[in-house]
Amino acid sequence: MTHHTHDLVELCEAGSSGYGQALRRGRVRRGEVAQAPCLIDLGLLHPDPDDREWLVPTLPSVALHVALRDIEAEIHASRERQARVAQMLEGFGYREGDASAGSVGGMTVLEGLPRINAALDRALDACRTELLCVQPGARSESILDAALPKHLRLRDNGVRMRTLYGRASVHSPALRGFLDQVGDALEVRSLSDLPQRLFIMDRAVAFVPASEDGLSAALELRHPALVKYLVSVFERMWHQASPLLGATPPASSLGSVSERQFAISRLLAEGHTDEVVARRLGISVRTCRKHIAHLAQLLGSANRVQLGVLIARSGMLEVASEPR
Repeated sequence: MTHHTHDLVELCEAGSSGYGQALRRGRVRRGEVAQAPCLIDLGLLHPDPDDREWLVPTLPSVALHVALRDIEAEIHASRERQARVAQMLEGFGYREGDASAGSVGGMTVLEGLPRINAALDRALDACRTELLCVQPGARSESILDAALPKHLRLRDNGVRMRTLYGRASVHSPALRGFLDQVGDALEVRSLSDLPQRLFIMDRAVAFVPASEDGLSAALELRHPALVKYLVSVFERMWHQASPLLGATPPASSLGSVSERQFAISRLLAEGHTDEVVARRLGISVRTCRKHIAHLAQLLGSANRVQLGVLIARSGMLEVASEPR
């Protein structure tokens, strides 16, 4: 007779049916439960002393008591083992609950992507208030797809997220779609010159690359002074970065901008009013505003302040200053 490998919690269908039948009838023949040897293995059925061809059931209340007694014995054994391990490691300066356990000076070296990603996932799962990220390079659609569930979980937990991207990568359609799905919980800014990747969770733990390729090794930092310093670096870059207000048009779309509109864009970026721009260029205010409306539509601007920022980011000022 073969033995099933499951436990009481995962009682098989044949076992459930046979045990229920035995309880209803008071006993069952061995042949009737031949497909459920687990019932004997788990102590739910036992031989009838008067006729061993028959099996009688153990009452559920008795089976429950036995099962809980066994579970409690396993828990007790696990606690004893935990105490022995802690006692052994205490001789090396370990104390259970130390924040720096497994690290030197609040710094842990993580080698290999599996270990790095596992540590990042643990820190993200524990993140409750704030996530700060620096992502200097472009992120592929597959990477963003993998990151989306984590960001949605953080959003649902009320975590405030801020990420700095390189200027070139913020125009990726995949990134735009990712940001649309995460929503307002994630604020993004862009900066042309960014260092390597950086993650800071709850201003308590930070991750930075520790290899030339930026992938094969990383440092997990929990020293308060180090993390505080990295937060200050992030905040300084954040204040220097440009808000992600709208999609910058590709260079090819600038071909629809006239000489006059390039001149208008330069004056708008300098902060002049419609009336001043019109007077400088010798056109009516109404004509000037038509040109401004065209620029706003092209750049996806919702207001004048935003339009000035988008003009500066679009490269139009550089084009406007070149001889044409």
